[in-house]
Amino acid sequence: MTVVFPEEPVAKRKALLDAVESLRDVFLAGREESERTGTLPKATVDAIYESGLFSFKTARVLGGAEADTMTQLDVIEAAGRIEPSAGWCLMIGAGTLSGMAAFLGEDALEEIFVGGKAPKAAGVAAASGVATPVKGGYRLNGTWAFASGVRHSEWVAGGAMVVGDGDRDPYQIRMVMPTSQVKIHDNWDVMGLRGTGSCDYSVKDLFVPERFTWGGAESQPLRGGPNFLLGRPGMQTTGHCGIALGIGRRALDAITDLALNKKRGYRGSEKLIADRGSFQWFLGESDLRLRAAKSLCMETIEEAWDLVCQGITPPGEVQIRMRASGTYATMEAANVVAQAFRWGGGSAMFSSHILERSLRDINGATQHQMVGDRAYENHGQFMLGFPDANPMG
Repeated sequence: MTVVFPEEPVAKRKALLDAVESLRDVFLAGREESERTGTLPKATVDAIYESGLFSFKTARVLGGAEADTMTQLDVIEAAGRIEPSAGWCLMIGAGTLSGMAAFLGEDALEEIFVGGKAPKAAGVAAASGVATPVKGGYRLNGTWAFASGVRHSEWVAGGAMVVGDGDRDPYQIRMVMPTSQVKIHDNWDVMGLRGTGSCDYSVKDLFVPERFTWGGAESQPLRGGPNFLLGRPGMQTTGHCGIALGIGRRALDAITDLALNKKRGYRGSEKLIADRGSFQWFLGESDLRLRAAKSLCMETIEEAWDLVCQGITPPGEVQIRMRASGTYATMEAANVVAQAFRWGGGSAMFSSHILERSLRDINGATQHQMVGDRAYENHGQFMLGFPDANPMG
């Protein structure tokens, strides 16, 4: 994979979106297999990799596009609009790789970016492991849930709590290990986002060299520019906003096409769904709801982007608004998709129909911890001036 994207932001955005569109046919061709097997087909993964999109968030010094936050949202939205599982795996794969590239030292990156080529990566941010310091590194034990894309990864990252480090209280770090060294559990039997292959993985008494770790949320990036000053909410908001808005648009595309071609009513009084005023209301309102949600997301991440471009990590109230905007976009999209599904009638009931899959996929997306209702509570706490308000509380 050797793809060089333009440096100029407008040209870069166009090139990245063109790259997503170039994958439309392979995304759609692999859709049935991913539903059946519970992971992206090799052809889909290889196409994403060869397009350079897994590196669209990675630092330019390591061959990535290092796209700004606004472009990141657009890229994931475009991918999710075509095929949500592929868009989700792109979100996780690109985010994990960019974190490795930003925070690991040169000696580790020489082993990961063999010959200067980016690997395929997957990861789980939650600190689900326990790391015990030993000479030269850590002894790691744990099980990590929802490791999207782990079956097609070469390297996997996971959070862990360090215990037994002298008199220090337990603290969080991130750890990277070859996927060949972890046990993948075949437990991804789910309702939505079936093709993401978000299986659990585990390790037992695995030695992880210190060079393959970094110090959690307080670490400073070694490369990669302003993106990596956003904090965890900012780094993840663009993807969650994008995937939700993409699925919402996918459902509106599907119901619009169906409404223009399907009649409903008793015999002799049938009329196109599109001719019904109530459907026209739904369609117009839903378009505006998705546009409004995206505008909120863009407004918030643009504010954060202005700060990080000045070298300023966004304060807590901005970080929680980023997270809460992702929650808002996800909930709005879920409501739009649910209504589109109902308008689809009996046709939408079949598991092969886009509206049925969109309903499952968006409800799968709502279950992620980053876009849970807690984000609204945290936002309210910041508005009330609570001193212990925490964007990731």
